[in-house]
Amino acid sequence: MVKRDIFIQIDQMEEQVGTLYAELGQIKQQIIELLEENKRLGIENSQLRKLLKKDAAPALADPASSEEEAARIKEVTGEGLDNLTRIYHEGFHICNVNYGHLRTEGDCLFCMSFLNK
Repeated sequence: MVKRDIFIQIDQMEEQVGTLYAELGQIKQQIIELLEENKRLGIENSQLRKLLKKDAAPALADPASSEEEAARIKEVTGEGLDNLTRIYHEGFHICNVNYGHLRTEGDCLFCMSFLNK
């Protein structure tokens, strides 16, 4: 009977280890997702800071010329396409598949197809 009790205890321990292993796998997946999101947000934050610095520099240099530039941009026809082109060059998708998401792997064929129309 002692041998049987030992076998039962080992079987229970094996089940507990399996459960712990599954929980560890779930936690590992959550960590991976958090790290990926953190990296994506860091890249996006960096790009937004660059844009903010770029937009703030002309305004600080000559406020009158920036107002004139803004008025001129509003007069240009096709403003929507220009805005989409600008957004794409800032590193974001403009295609219907991933619109607004950060482009992390270079050019997107869907976006390029849209711009070439």
